[in-house]
Amino acid sequence: MTFTLTVSDEVRALAPGFTHVAVEARRLVNGPSDTASSALLDEAARRLRARLGGLAPHEDPHMAAWRAAYTAFGAKPSRTRNSAEALAKRALAGGGLPRVNRLVDVYNAISVAHLVPVGGEDADRIKGSMRLVRATGDEPFLTVAGGEPVVEHPDAGEVVWCDDEGVTCRRWNWRQGVRTRLTEESTGALFLLEAMAPHGDPVAAGAELAELLEKASPGALITVHAPVGAGA
Repeated sequence: MTFTLTVSDEVRALAPGFTHVAVEARRLVNGPSDTASSALLDEAARRLRARLGGLAPHEDPHMAAWRAAYTAFGAKPSRTRNSAEALAKRALAGGGLPRVNRLVDVYNAISVAHLVPVGGEDADRIKGSMRLVRATGDEPFLTVAGGEPVVEHPDAGEVVWCDDEGVTCRRWNWRQGVRTRLTEESTGALFLLEAMAPHGDPVAAGAELAELLEKASPGALITVHAPVGAGA
């Protein structure tokens, strides 16, 4: 793997069932959302409805496990939902899922269809190693407020993904920073698919993500890295 990915002992103690799969991709072709990426999102919403069978997203066992993990580090999961639950709620609502760009649409579709949190980082904007840690509260997090760039800081003890330059995603997978997000110009990406065993399956989700990326970007170099964590 081009990047070193580590999960701190503090996070493992907090959520022993946590596991993740990384998908590294190069030579990708991105651009504005199109009919193909839009169709993937619509199909993902259909698959989600079939999976839930009338349940609300937070009633799914996997989402319940994520809520327990959020509560364990002091977050309020009904207010700051994990990314998969937040997307699932949007998928079931009248407005449906947002269309962002082709790469983001693809990984959002995987997240909704499999009900697992998935994040996508621009590989060329990651600085050094990627780490999942409990924050000190001093780490910088670049976001946008009122249309202007703003630097925030996580709460002490909050679970965050970070690289050598700062936080890339707050509250585990709740809000991604702007510095490493995938744009229409991105050609390299690191996708993180996260789960709480035994309820979520990041392996199946990672395999399908790789297949969709290869289809959307013929000639792309894609590597799926084995799951790390519970049961690995």
